[in-house]
Amino acid sequence: MTTTFPESLVPANDAARLRTLHQYDIVNTTPEPIFDDYTAWAAQLFNCPISLISLVDDEYVWFKSVTGAEGIPGLPRVESMCSAAILQDEPVVQSDYKPESCTLIKPDVAQAIGLKFYAGSALQMPDGARVGMLAVIGREFRTLSEKETAVLARLAKLVSQTIELRVKYLRAGQQEEWEAAQAELADNLDENAALARYLTSRNGRIDFDDDDVAQIIERRLDSVAKVLKRRMGQVAG
Repeated sequence: MTTTFPESLVPANDAARLRTLHQYDIVNTTPEPIFDDYTAWAAQLFNCPISLISLVDDEYVWFKSVTGAEGIPGLPRVESMCSAAILQDEPVVQSDYKPESCTLIKPDVAQAIGLKFYAGSALQMPDGARVGMLAVIGREFRTLSEKETAVLARLAKLVSQTIELRVKYLRAGQQEEWEAAQAELADNLDENAALARYLTSRNGRIDFDDDDVAQIIERRLDSVAKVLKRRMGQVAG
């Protein structure tokens, strides 16, 4: 699968997009457990060695969470595939990433560690701004089915809503409530991780084309969404 990118890495609306990003007070912040839970689950679901949550700033792409390549705080904007991926309305899948796959960025880091596969869905906030990506990354050629792509997009939406919930709690001075919310979400994601391990051990991978498996995953996503909706209503009130 290939994606046609625009001519510029910096979109015309980038100033407004950056304002939205910084409204959430999450750029260059310390790790928080819930975001690590999301990337760990994404890596399991899609059987990828690396998963990350990125935030695309003016000149740098910050990694809020990384599973499988810990200790990397981020990359310059011109070197991160996430910088190009946020330019798209739909999830971006690069099945066999090469320098010519996206001429907007320098693939030096990706090439140095042998990365070939990238799939990401944007973190889109209520005003429509795409502030970052939830991405899964691998070292082998692969594709994503429509069902897999839909699950990745759904998971990115949950991450976006968690970012919204986080800033609501912190601005309300409710740090303890935010920690409690993380714990409640983590309980759901722990169950999801256990399920992913079971399905992988049974079939060697998670088969999204199996209707029973797809329904189970959909129910797990719904469970996390319900926690977020309830918590958002409580803190908003």
